[in-house]
Amino acid sequence: MKTLMGYIAGLIFGLGLALAGMTDPARVLGFLDIFGAWDPTLMFVLGGAVVTTFIGYRIVFRQEQPLIGATFQLPTRQDLDARLIGGSALFGIGWGLSGYCPGPAIASIAGLTAPLFAMLVAMVAGWFLARAIPARS
Repeated sequence: MKTLMGYIAGLIFGLGLALAGMTDPARVLGFLDIFGAWDPTLMFVLGGAVVTTFIGYRIVFRQEQPLIGATFQLPTRQDLDARLIGGSALFGIGWGLSGYCPGPAIASIAGLTAPLFAMLVAMVAGWFLARAIPARS
């Protein structure tokens, strides 16, 4: 059931990205071009996500346990380390260069282009690199 719920959530997320036009890297790059042809669309998508998440967490955490699963699984670490900062920087650089972050990239696979393929290869390489770098506990 957990896998099915994850699939449904991913499907809704991907459809939302596609409907909002966020699978178009030109739109994302237009948002990042604040001194040129700025496109504020992404700000509204992000704002909608923040409002939805804010309300959703308030509703969900009123429950004693999740609908599917025994307990809520929340992150426990609150420190900043080199892995987090480095990974965040690489994510931002890759997003700014390609116009894709992982969600829209995967949602765009049907229209695979050379830049999208390069971004997906770099993303998978990053996953393997992150696993190779030891984490401090």
